Amino acid sequence: MRIAQIAPLAEAVPPHLYGGTERVVSWLTEELVRAGHNVTLFAAEGSETSAQLIDGCGKGLRLRGINDHTASNIVMLDKVRRQADQFDIIHCHIDILQYSLFANFSHKLITTLHGRLDIPDFWPIYKAYPRMPLISISDKQREPMPAGLNWLATVYHGMPESICPFNPAGGEYLAFLGRISPEKRPDRAIEIAKRAGVKLKIAAKVDKADLGYFNQVIRPMLDHPLIEFIGEIDDSQKSDFLGHALALLFPIDWIEPFGLVMIEAMSAGTPVIAWRNGSVPEIIEDGVNGMIVDSIDMAVAAVDLIKMIDRGSVRRRFESRFTDKHMARSYIAAYEKLVSQPKSHLRLVPAE
Repeated sequence: MRIAQIAPLAEAVPPHLYGGTERVVSWLTEELVRAGHNVTLFAAEGSETSAQLIDGCGKGLRLRGINDHTASNIVMLDKVRRQADQFDIIHCHIDILQYSLFANFSHKLITTLHGRLDIPDFWPIYKAYPRMPLISISDKQREPMPAGLNWLATVYHGMPESICPFNPAGGEYLAFLGRISPEKRPDRAIEIAKRAGVKLKIAAKVDKADLGYFNQVIRPMLDHPLIEFIGEIDDSQKSDFLGHALALLFPIDWIEPFGLVMIEAMSAGTPVIAWRNGSVPEIIEDGVNGMIVDSIDMAVAAVDLIKMIDRGSVRRRFESRFTDKHMARSYIAAYEKLVSQPKSHLRLVPAE
């Protein structure tokens, strides 16, 4: 197939630091190329890929201090539209801006929704274009959305087996990896570690939008001998950080669409202690690759019980469900499903 991958422009593909969607787009693109497909990647300058790369906007927008990416995305989408006839599939990872621009190409346009879908502000576009072919990254992600949308499939994220190598030994500390924000609940992670009497290492970025929360809520909690705040780390540091942990704490307080860090930990053989929110029950098998909890008390108890989970079993569950090969095969099946449907069925006529 001739496939166009349309990446977000916040970061390069793959990102140098934080950037979950850009990382997934990179893994998918490389595996599609390895599978023999002709892939073109539209992404920020500085992206590294074995596909044909078309510069979407210059360097990544986040590092340039550009907060509103709308204009740059529209310019990139115009580049894609001018070349649309060259592709069998156009796969967008930038949410909703492509809807009206690609009304005549909906038979080959597919959109993976990577973010939260429980915000009603964005629902009018989905109601207006109910036949837009969509992919969810978990079944739970879909629940808040309007009825009657054209969901082709749920495709779980997958990553190369070599990114976070298996560490059979693990370590003695708890890990928190990701972003400091109220919905990620690093405060819960700190409380769990203190009550369990186990060291916690926090490797996380702090966005400007969350700086107040960090300074007012989290910073005062860091002054404790069991708590170590490392800050943002890159991929070369991530495998050691996760691989040498006793467990990953994932104490989220929102409808997490997927939670990439969970499979990164699983790849290293590190089990996950996670709150029963969002996609967690779809990713974590209680007692197999982690433990699902509903309270601080349960999480504290799980810190001791997690030692009973075999790290080899955790890695095997990763290999059986969450590799880049699994992800690519699932997307190829979705592509084939889309191109086999009658064009009239997929025409993007706005609902009246």
